[in-house]
Amino acid sequence: MSATADHADGKSGEPNMASRLGLESGTVVLELGYDDDSDDAFRDAIQELTGESFAGDDMDDVVDVVLCWFRDDDGDLVDALFETLTDLKSGGVVWLMTPKVGRDGYVDASEVAEAADTAGLSATSSLTVTDNWSATKLVMPKSPRTKR
Repeated sequence: MSATADHADGKSGEPNMASRLGLESGTVVLELGYDDDSDDAFRDAIQELTGESFAGDDMDDVVDVVLCWFRDDDGDLVDALFETLTDLKSGGVVWLMTPKVGRDGYVDASEVAEAADTAGLSATSSLTVTDNWSATKLVMPKSPRTKR
């Protein structure tokens, strides 16, 4: 998909970017780290696309996706990533939302990669999703096959 196609709907591309996260109708998303600087239009686009409100911290089931907003001054990124795994189903995805380069709270990609590795996750791709935020897809790595 081209960059221009992302913005073809005239709404800054939020619905298309939400779908590029692999979200679809019925996807259950838990949101962590929301604050006043989080992108509300992007959040709304996710909820519109999935047809679901964000799952609450008090839920009793697992979720398909964790959307984690994280800024440099939010504390320890490894701890935040471990928290994302608490309610994530096997095969689920963590989308780590960090401010873009030059924005307040920017987190360097090398820090994201190191924290993901420590938390047992692998960073597979990054997308620019809004004017101020980037999304990094984190997944549990496939287990290596053991020889018998």
